Amino acid sequence: LRGAMKALVGVKRVIDYAVKIRVKADKSGVETSGVKMSMNPFCEIAVEEAIRLKEKGIVNEIVIVSIGPIQSQETIRTALAMGADRGIHVKHDEAIQPLGVARVLQALVAKEKPDIVLLGKQAIDDDCNQTGQMLASLLGWPQATSASKVSIEGATKAATVVREVDGGMETLRMQLPAVV
Repeated sequence: LRGAMKALVGVKRVIDYAVKIRVKADKSGVETSGVKMSMNPFCEIAVEEAIRLKEKGIVNEIVIVSIGPIQSQETIRTALAMGADRGIHVKHDEAIQPLGVARVLQALVAKEKPDIVLLGKQAIDDDCNQTGQMLASLLGWPQATSASKVSIEGATKAATVVREVDGGMETLRMQLPAVV
């Protein structure tokens, strides 16, 4: 099975982490017009992990998914430039909550049939940290949140994930498919 796995990686377009945010005059949210946007830093870590798995010969295809306005294609292109193989843009112009994202990803998992879904631990704009858990529940797949290291045994299709917890580090082992 070495090199026969597909990874699906979710990426979110957010206000760049280096930008000083401003509240809209009507206090209804954050000003985004004319503001630099980029890939969520935690999503970038997920893309990097998928690329590491590909470089090790474990994953043979990395599919990037972004849900959002047409400008989300820039985020997909960034991931493709990093080394991903293919991108899927789900155009959605309104704000979308984590459960909505999880449901869209669930439909894409049914179509794409990945062996592993990699997501950033949270988005820096809403700090929700919910999509991965919701997706795993919808799929009935095992999950590991806040991963800092992922290793996969191709022969057994088992993942070992080291993750950050309040008391330090925890190691989990799970069968694929899984959400990390």
